[in-house]
Formats: sequence, C-alpha cells, structure tokens
Amino acid sequence: MKIITINENDSGQRLDKFLSKLLPTMPRSLLYKQLRNKRVKRNKKALSAQDVLQCGDELYLYINDEFFGEVKEITAKSDGLSVVYEDENLLVCDKPAGQASHGGDDSLLSMAQAYLFEKGEYNPKSENSFAPALSNRLDRNTRGLLLVAKNAVAQKLLNEKIKNHEVTKKYRAILCSVPEEKSGRLIHYLKADEKENKVRVVKKETPGAKEAVLDYEVIKTENGKALAEITLLTGRKHQIRVQFSKIGHPLLGDTKYGAPKDSRFRYQALCAYSLTFDFQGDSGVLENLKGKTVSIEEKMFEDVIFSCKI
Repeated sequence: MKIITINENDSGQRLDKFLSKLLPTMPRSLLYKQLRNKRVKRNKKALSAQDVLQCGDELYLYINDEFFGEVKEITAKSDGLSVVYEDENLLVCDKPAGQASHGGDDSLLSMAQAYLFEKGEYNPKSENSFAPALSNRLDRNTRGLLLVAKNAVAQKLLNEKIKNHEVTKKYRAILCSVPEEKSGRLIHYLKADEKENKVRVVKKETPGAKEAVLDYEVIKTENGKALAEITLLTGRKHQIRVQFSKIGHPLLGDTKYGAPKDSRFRYQALCAYSLTFDFQGDSGVLENLKGKTVSIEEKMFEDVIFSCKI
C-alpha cells in the first residue's frame, strides 16, 4: 500500500486521469477494475473514476508496486537552450532547425526541463503526475518559438487559449519563387500519410481531410525568391510547407515538398518567429501575458536563420 499526497500540480484532475499517469504500465481495464474493487481511497474513503482530486488529498493505493513507474531522472543538460522569454509560469524557447521538439535528451523539451531542474523550479522526485510540457509543436527541421508550461495550471490555461485561437502564431519563410498575388489567404484540405511522414492536399470530401487556412504577405523579393510573412489560422502538420508547394512556390530547401536540391540549405527556410497572446476575458495566472508579443528579431531571422541572402 502506498500513500500519496496530492499537490497543486495534481489537483483538479479526475482520478482516472491522474492514475493513468501515476501507473503508466497498468492496463486501463485493470485500472478501472482496481477502482471498482475499492483499491483506491481518498482520506480512507473509496473513490470512483470521475472524482476530482484536490490539493492536500491523501490517496491510499492498495496496488502492487510493479505498476508504479520509476521516478524520472534528469539526464539532459540545458547547455545551448535559448530562452527568449520567462516568467513564473512559462518559458518561451527558440528551437533551432534540426532539433526535435520532444523525445530524447537532446530535444528542446528535455533541455527545458533540465534548465528548470537546475534552477530549482522542477524536481521529478517531488511530482506525482506533472512535468513541464510543450503547448505547441514544431517540425524537427523548422526553427522557432516553443511554449513550455512550468506548472499544471498554466499548462491547462495555455492549451485552452491556443484551442480558442487566442494565441496568434506568425512565421516567416523564403519561397523558391515569387507568388503572383503578393498577399492572400490559402485554404486547402490536407490528409497526412503517416507511413511516408508526408501530407497531401485532397478534396474536401476525402475521409480524414482537415481544413488548413493561412494568410500570407510577401514582404521582400530578390533574385527570384520571396520572403513571406505567414499567419496560421489552423495548425495542421506540415501546413505551410504543403500549402505553398501546392500553389507552385515551395519553401527554399524543402525538397520533400518540391524544392530543388541545393547543398547550401540543410533545412526548409521556415521559422515560427512571433507569438502574440491575444487573450480574451480572464486569463488567470497568465494575465500578465495579455496583449504581449514575443518574437525573434527580424535581423536575426534574415541573417542567421536562413544563413543566406535572398
């Protein structure tokens, strides 16, 4: 039997959601069987799956030790992590092209967790179910800003704001050619091919098709190429890359979606360079972010991100 005290990062969760994180190797069917058999109690009273946990609750778990996951050790290092903005609830980090958003020790998320561990703001040994987490994602070969929530309250709020389109994401890209229309809105329907890790434009009625919408403006042209600023109105896998390829203007370096091979460019010329927190109504612990824009400097974008002059 184990006794676990619910902390701030655990509170507000349904019991079954909390237990699925606490007991990662336990099959879901067995977890619910344990609950039916009253093997989990709060303050010595049996609980049901939908009961919500509160800070300070004591859980009594009459469950075999083999189902409890090992405490995560921080093995990553924060060296090289670029923090663009930080407050008590949030990190905004600049992920370089070529780095995974999450995964192994060399991913941005692992480095951010190591950074917070080194600062004394996160310790996996004192957490039951929470770890600092990403609220957005970027392709490995796309550079740009990633949001890392430091606590569960901030994570939930930020995810809700993103879902409600209260965070504006702007990108810049170099296109292999100059669009005839210097600004506009692209609307396509996309379907991912997981085997090929590629996305295709399909007809609206295709099963599994998802609408993809973006606005763009060409802000500079030179030598037959264009620097475009893009505002995402939906967030689909490879959306910018596949939509510009579809209209005949693939991103520089993006051979997967039709750009010519060029040994000078290792990655697609794309950067998530700006985030604006367009929060509406009460924003709780994130109130200080309302109306704030975090961005990578334009000069850095053109001179460093692409490492070339268009």
